Amino acid sequence: MKSALREKRCTACKPGTPALSAAEINLLLPAISGWELNKGQIAKAHQFKDYHHTMAFVNAVAWLAHREDHHPDLEVGYNRCVVRFSTHAVGGLSENDFICAAKVDALME
Repeated sequence: MKSALREKRCTACKPGTPALSAAEINLLLPAISGWELNKGQIAKAHQFKDYHHTMAFVNAVAWLAHREDHHPDLEVGYNRCVVRFSTHAVGGLSENDFICAAKVDALME
C-alpha cells in the first residue's frame, strides 16, 4: 500500500516546534510498515544479498536524505543496514521522520 507520506516533502522545523505526541506517533506509525519506535527514534533493519546491494541502498538513502534535507543515522554492515530517524531540532520525532521512512520504504519496492 502506497503511503500518502511519500508524496509529502520535509519542511524545516521552526524554533519552538514541539516533537510529535505519543498519540500523533501512534497515528503515523501504521503507515510505515516494519518500523519500530525505540527511545525517541523510528528504526528499521534492512537485509541484503551482499555488500554491493547494501551499499547501493545506502547511497540511495543518502541521496534521498540530501534531497529532503533530513538525515538518518545509518548502521551499515556487509549485508545489512539499520536506518534510524529522529529530529534533533525538536528533541524527538517530527512528521519529517515519517515522510523519510516512507520514502526509504519506496526504495525497497
